[in-house]
Amino acid sequence: MRVPETGAQRASFRRPVRLAVLGIALAVVSVIGMTNPTPAAAAGMKVVVIVGPVGSSTSNYIYNAKKYASQARSYGATVVEIYSPNATWAKVKAAAQGAKMIIYLGHGNGHPSPYGVFSRYSKDGFGLNKTAGNGNYNTKYWGEWYIQTYLKLAPNAVVILNRLCYASGNSEWGSSNPTKTVAKQRVDNYGAGFLRTGAKAVFAEGITNAAYILYGIFRTNRSIGAIFQSSSNWSGAYDFKFSSVRNGGYTAWLDPYAPSRYYRSVIGNLGLGAQSVRGT
Repeated sequence: MRVPETGAQRASFRRPVRLAVLGIALAVVSVIGMTNPTPAAAAGMKVVVIVGPVGSSTSNYIYNAKKYASQARSYGATVVEIYSPNATWAKVKAAAQGAKMIIYLGHGNGHPSPYGVFSRYSKDGFGLNKTAGNGNYNTKYWGEWYIQTYLKLAPNAVVILNRLCYASGNSEWGSSNPTKTVAKQRVDNYGAGFLRTGAKAVFAEGITNAAYILYGIFRTNRSIGAIFQSSSNWSGAYDFKFSSVRNGGYTAWLDPYAPSRYYRSVIGNLGLGAQSVRGT
């Protein structure tokens, strides 16, 4: 089915630099400093790391993605890396089958947004290369319909959405901050398709490092909720939970660092233990 290439075109280029740098530094310190209470049986676990086209920021996104890939390999996982300008839907779809973890960095195209009515064909999925080898500006969005229809992840898989607009409830840079109601809808909608692929949790880190999630999944027996709370960027001052409307039985948890600053979220089975993700 041919789908018009509509939707958000602006990436999260401009970051609160001190917050982002501090978050990355603290994440590295926390990962290095933690003990290893339960070595994970990660051999054979498939992790797919994806970077979509984000213009001049693509090289920086790839730089950070490679760190996640290296971290996953250090735990014994089998890692597949797919980066712009060759991150097409065909490649992502083929690589993602049976994956235990998907890590995506790139454009986010969520709902509600300024870009008109909801479309399940372009909203709440991946922003990938429309064609391979043609630079880092040729973006096409593959929405939740494609995600839930064509991706079959491993049981209890985890999805990590890093540096996206909308996925954690946030707006695009330069746009007004969302209301709490809008932020909740964005998180629920962005998780909807992924939670129908076999995944049981969708983490979204809008501006900060996600290394703590990999550590929590591969090296602890913590629950999804406890892993979310273990981040060095955890605030807890304004956090709240709500029951998913799009996928009954699942819970979302948002942790804004200040009112209307929705840059961290998780949605899924918050009580699921990391050992169940690993299959141990």
